[in-house]
Amino acid sequence: MRALLILVFMVLVAQVTTAQNRSDLERQRSEIQREIEDVRRSLSQTKKNRKESLGQLALLQKKLRLREAAINNINQQINVIQGNISQSRNEISRLKKDLDTLKIQYEKSVVYAYKNRSNYDFLNFIFSAANFNDALKRVEYLKSYRAYREQQADNITTTQTLLQKKIGSLESTRKEQSEILTRQQKEKLVLVEEKKEKDQVVSKLKSREKELSKELSSKQKADNKLRASIKTAIDREIRLARQKALEEENRKKAENPVVVKSSAGAKKEESAKKRSVFDEVPGGEIISDNFEKNRGKLPWPVDKGHIKIGYGTYSIPGTKLTGNNPGLTLETNEGSAVKAIFDGDVISVFDVDGESNVIVRHGKYFTTYGRLSSTSVSKGQKIKTGQTVGRASSNEDGNGEIEFLLMEETRKLDPASWIKRR
Repeated sequence: MRALLILVFMVLVAQVTTAQNRSDLERQRSEIQREIEDVRRSLSQTKKNRKESLGQLALLQKKLRLREAAINNINQQINVIQGNISQSRNEISRLKKDLDTLKIQYEKSVVYAYKNRSNYDFLNFIFSAANFNDALKRVEYLKSYRAYREQQADNITTTQTLLQKKIGSLESTRKEQSEILTRQQKEKLVLVEEKKEKDQVVSKLKSREKELSKELSSKQKADNKLRASIKTAIDREIRLARQKALEEENRKKAENPVVVKSSAGAKKEESAKKRSVFDEVPGGEIISDNFEKNRGKLPWPVDKGHIKIGYGTYSIPGTKLTGNNPGLTLETNEGSAVKAIFDGDVISVFDVDGESNVIVRHGKYFTTYGRLSSTSVSKGQKIKTGQTVGRASSNEDGNGEIEFLLMEETRKLDPASWIKRR
C-alpha cells in the first residue's frame, strides 16, 4: 500500500511540474507572437513609404529574431513533450509490473483462502489455541487477513485505473506532439520567406548606399555635436554638485565641529565607497538608487516605436557602411509625445542644427531626449515619470525619430538594457 501511495504521489508531482513548464513555455510563446504582431503592424506602416529604409530593415531583423525565438520555443515544447512521453512509458511499464505483482499476490491469497474455506477449518484454527488470549489473537489475525485481501483487490483496481489514465494521457500527448511538429514546420517556412524579404530590402538599400552614406554621415556630425553639448552640461552639474557637497560639509562643521571631527574616519571610509559626487548632495544617493532598482523596467520615451539603430557600433548589411551610435535611435510617429522615463530635474534645453534637445538628471544618471521638433519643459524644472518633454521630429523617410541617450555621469550606457523589453 505504501509503495502504491508513493507511486501515485510521484505521478502527481511529475504532472504538476510538467504543467508548470508547459504553462511557462506557452506564456512565452504568446508573448513572442504578440511582439511579432506589433512588428508586423509597424512594418505595414513603414511600407507605405515607397523607398526602403533603415527603419524597415531594423523591423525585419527584429521580426527574424522573434521568429527564431518562436521556433526555439517550439523546440523546447517538443523536448518537454518527448520527456513526458518517455516518462509516461516508464510509468506505464512500472504500473504493469506492479499490477502483475499485485495479481500474483492476490492469486496466492485466494488459493490459500480456498484451501481453508470451510467453517470447520476456521473454527479448528481458533479452538486449537493454547489459551483464550491466543484465541483472540487468532481471531484478529483472521480479520486482518480478510482486510488484507480486500486491500489487495482495491490496490489492483487503483493500479488498473492509473494505468488506463496514463495510457490515455500518452495518446493525447502524442497527438499534441504531432500538432506542435506541424506548427514548427510552418514557422520554419515563414522564417524562410521572411529571410527572403529581408534580403530584398538589403539589396535595395545597397543600391542606395551613397544616399545612406550621406544620411549616416549627417547623423554622425549631429551626434558629435549632441555629445559635446551633453558633456558640457554634465560637467557643469558635476561642478555644482561638488560645490553643494562642500557647502553642506562646511555647514555641518559649523553646527557641530566635535561630531564632524569624531566621524572623520567613518566619513573617509564612506567616501571611498561612493562612486559619484552626486551621492554627496542631499537626496542624490536615494534618487540614484531608485533609478538603478528600476533597471530593465523603465518605460520607453515614446508610446509607440522601435529601435532603428541600436547603441554602439553598427553596420548596414550588404553595404560597407558602419557607425557608432551614442544611444538609441528610435523611430516613431511624427509629432509623437516624447516622455521622461523617470523623475528628475531638467538641466539643459538646447538646439543642435535646428532641432531641440532636453537633458534630465536623475541623481547621478542623465537621460537625453534629442531631435525634438519642440519642447514643453524648461531648464531647472522638476518633472515626473511619463511627463512630456517634447515632440518627435520627422526623418528622411517621413517618420518620427528621436535620439535617446543614457549616461552615468560621463560614462555612456546602453539604454536598451534599462528600458522595458518591447
